[in-house]
Amino acid sequence: MSLHPTIARVTDRIRARSEDSRGTYLDRMGKAVSAGPVRAHLSCGNQAHAYAAMGAAKDALVAVKAPNIGIVTSYNDMLSAHQPFEHYPDIIRAAAARAGATVQVAGGVPAMCDGVTQGQPGMELSLFSRDVIALAAGVAMSHNCFDSSLYLGVCDKIVPGLIMAAATFGHIPAVFVPAGPMTSGIPNDEKSRVRNAYAEGKATREDLMAAEMASYHGPGTCTFYGTANTNQMLMEVMGLHLPGASFVNPGTPLREALTTAAVERAAAITALGNDFRPAGEILDERAYVNGIVGLMATGGSTNLVLHLPAMARASGVQLDLQDFADLSEVVPLLAKVYPNGLADVNHFHAAGGLQFLIGELLDAGLLHPDVKTVAGDGLAHYRQEPVLDGGRLNWRNGPKASLNDKIVRPASAPFAAQGGLKLLTGNLGRGVIKVSAVAPERHVIEAPARIFHSQNAVKAAFKAGEFTSDTVVVVRFQGPQANGMPELHSLTPTLSVLQDRGLKVALVTDGRMSGASGKVPAAIHVAPEAAAGGPLARLRDGDIVRLDAVAGTLSVLDEDFDNRIAITADLSDNEHGFGRELFAAFRRHVGSADTGAALVV
Repeated sequence: MSLHPTIARVTDRIRARSEDSRGTYLDRMGKAVSAGPVRAHLSCGNQAHAYAAMGAAKDALVAVKAPNIGIVTSYNDMLSAHQPFEHYPDIIRAAAARAGATVQVAGGVPAMCDGVTQGQPGMELSLFSRDVIALAAGVAMSHNCFDSSLYLGVCDKIVPGLIMAAATFGHIPAVFVPAGPMTSGIPNDEKSRVRNAYAEGKATREDLMAAEMASYHGPGTCTFYGTANTNQMLMEVMGLHLPGASFVNPGTPLREALTTAAVERAAAITALGNDFRPAGEILDERAYVNGIVGLMATGGSTNLVLHLPAMARASGVQLDLQDFADLSEVVPLLAKVYPNGLADVNHFHAAGGLQFLIGELLDAGLLHPDVKTVAGDGLAHYRQEPVLDGGRLNWRNGPKASLNDKIVRPASAPFAAQGGLKLLTGNLGRGVIKVSAVAPERHVIEAPARIFHSQNAVKAAFKAGEFTSDTVVVVRFQGPQANGMPELHSLTPTLSVLQDRGLKVALVTDGRMSGASGKVPAAIHVAPEAAAGGPLARLRDGDIVRLDAVAGTLSVLDEDFDNRIAITADLSDNEHGFGRELFAAFRRHVGSADTGAALVV
C-alpha cells in the first residue's frame, strides 16, 4: 500500500527542516567512514594498551582483519531489567569467537531505576541521567578501537542516552540488545487497586508491600507498558533490534539465542564486510517518524516525547511537537496494554505483539517500509518472529491476525481512530497529554486551579481533606531548570481517588508523569516552565483553567492573566543532597522541555 499522505507530508517537513543539520551530520559521518577501519590509525603504543589484557585475541586485533565489537553495558543489579546483563559479556565473547570476531567491553554507563527514586529526591537526577549516559557511552567509544558496537540497555533514560551516543558515533554499526520483560506477576489493576486503597487509608503498609513485591518480583523489565517497554518497541520499529527481540523473557533459550544472533549480526555489518550498516544511516528522518507512529499506535509513554527530539538531534534530525500531533491524528490506537488496558507486555507479545502490529501498520501505509535496519533493507523484516527449531534460531512469518482482540487489533478495527497523544497549546504554554487511557468524558476539564510547588504538598492537602470540589491541580516549578523535571507519578493514586469519588480533576504541570500513568487527564511538560518565567508562574489559586484534549488547548480564562507578573520560587531545597550539587550546570543550561530538555545535543 502507498504511504499515507500525512506520514509523507510530516516526513518531508522534517526532512526540509533538518536539511542543514542532517547534511552536516552525514558529511561528518562520511569523513569518518572514509578514513577506514579505526584501529588502523592507532599507534603501536595505543594498540598495545588496548589489547594488553586480550590474551589469545591479541593477534587478531593487531591484524585488523577480524571485526572488533565494542560493548557498552548498563548492567547493574539495582534494575531488574538490567540485572540479566551481568553474564551477557561471556555469551557475547563466545558468540564473537564463533563468528570470527573479537569483542571488548568498551565501558559501562549509569542506569538508575525510576521505580526506586519515584517520589524521592533522587528522581531530580533521573532525566539528566540520560545525557550523562550519552556522555559515558561517548567516553567508552572514544577509544576508537571498534568496527561495530553492541548497546546493552532497556529502561527509561538508558536507551535514549545510548541512542544519542550511537548516533554521535554513527559511522559505526550499532545493534541494541535487550534483556526482556519479567514474567507476569499479580495483575497491574490489582496493584493499582491496593495503591489507591492505601492512599485512602483503607489498606495497610503491609498490604501495599505485599502487592508491590508480587508485581515487581524477578529479573526483567516491569511488565506494564511504561517508558522501558516503549523503548523496546521503538528499537524494533526503528530497526535497531533484531526482529522480535523486545519481549522475550530473560533466562530462556530463545533469549540467549537472540543475544548470540545480535553478536553475529554486529560482526556481519561492519565496513570490513559487504553489508555495511552504520548507525547514522539507519537513524534518518524516516526511522524517527516510524518511531513516533509506533508510539501513537501502542499508546506509549509520554517520556518519549522528551526523548525522541533529543535522540533525533544527535543524528541531525529536527523534530517538533507538531510532528507528534499531526501523526497522532492519523495513526489509530491498536494496542491496549496497562495502564491503557488490563493486559501486560507478556500478554501483548502472546497476542501477536509487535510483529502483528508492525505488519498492520505497514499494510495501512502508516510506516515507512523502505528503511535501512540492522536486520536488512526494509521494515518487512520486522513482520517476522524468532523461533527455536531443533535448537537453531530461525525467523518465521508473524501472526496475520490478532490472537486476542482485547489486547491488539487490526488497523481496520482499532481501539481508537487516533493515537494516544495530544499537543496542547494556549495561554498557559505548550504541553502534551496522553489520552489513550483517559475516558472520553474526561477529555475536557474546566475547573478552578489549586496551585502547589511540590507533589508532597498535594498529598498533604489530600490527607487534610481539602479537595471537595472539581479542581485543576497545578504543580509548577517542576521543569528541568527548576529541579531536573522529576516524574510526579506518586500523585497518581491521590488523583485517581479524587476522580473515583466523582470529582472532575486534572493535573497541569511543567514536570513529567510516569509512562505508567494515564487515567487522570494530565497536561504535562508545559513549556516555557515556571522557573523560566513561563505562564504557569502567573497562575493563582481559583483561576479557571480549561484543559481541552479535544480541541488541543490549555488555557486560563481569567481576563487579567496576561498582565500579571510571574512569581519566583525558592528553589534552594533542590540544590543540595542526593548528588544534586553535581548537576547545577545541568539545571542552568538545560534546554526547554518542548525541544527535549537536553544539555549535550
